[in-house]
Amino acid sequence: MVMNRRGFVRQAAALGAMPLVERLAQQAMAQTETATQFGNEPSMTFGLVTYLWGKDMDLPTLIRACEQSGLLGIELRTEHRHGVEPELSKAERSEVRRRFQDSPTTLVGYGSNAQFHDPDPAQLQANIERTKAYVQLMHDCGGTGVKVKPNQLVDGVPHEQTITQIGRALNEVAAYGARYGQQIRVEVHGQGTSELPIMQAILAIADHPNATICWNSNGSDLHGQGLRHNFNLVKDRLGSTVHVRELNSGDYPYAELLGLLAELRYQGWILLEGRTEPADRVSAMTEQRAMFARLTGR
Repeated sequence: MVMNRRGFVRQAAALGAMPLVERLAQQAMAQTETATQFGNEPSMTFGLVTYLWGKDMDLPTLIRACEQSGLLGIELRTEHRHGVEPELSKAERSEVRRRFQDSPTTLVGYGSNAQFHDPDPAQLQANIERTKAYVQLMHDCGGTGVKVKPNQLVDGVPHEQTITQIGRALNEVAAYGARYGQQIRVEVHGQGTSELPIMQAILAIADHPNATICWNSNGSDLHGQGLRHNFNLVKDRLGSTVHVRELNSGDYPYAELLGLLAELRYQGWILLEGRTEPADRVSAMTEQRAMFARLTGR
């Protein structure tokens, strides 16, 4: 092994302060341990969340951009220009499925805004029913799951009550999703609910095996005892998607995260959720794909 984990993490922490060229050189070295951990087994694959880089692309343009950049998996975020919504007719859903079947690009799933924290029973039920509609949509379009949100600990409501409510709602939609072959992916998101110990508590209630976690690469992942500790709290419930931001932006320790995923032999999708606004989206996507390859050896 060329580099031990301590050296690997130390290099990753230093990347944010370096110019891009130096950063890429360091990441090319740091990939050695991660690639060694994977060996020749199937491993994680890089793709795109349409939030935000794909939000203004229609579906043909979006698929073409992913083909050109090598980001061959797409999570379609709701309310974007692609227009894939529960209101689509049966024929329109079949057309979405056909477009992906005719492309090397995979429809990974749907990024919804469904959330389950609201203390109003009517609002809670509306979000549950909307999630079920997204499940049917992805089943018809050829996706494999739906991303949902917890989405906060409500002021004036005991935290345990909100956690239990969210967990029970997730069990209901997870059972429904299982009937349609659609994984429920709970994004680590929201005020209070983005803390990993809270997500662990939610998942203790949401014990249906089809209720999984979508790691979201938040700053709160580093709270308390740090990334490895927080990752270990929920690693057994990881679903098929992990969200990341630009791999060369900010100070999040992506190299360390990818190393932790490598230890698990994780075989899901690492989905880019770009936050900047590059003039040439395809070039920016291609650059991120190259960076992912350097970090993972893939």
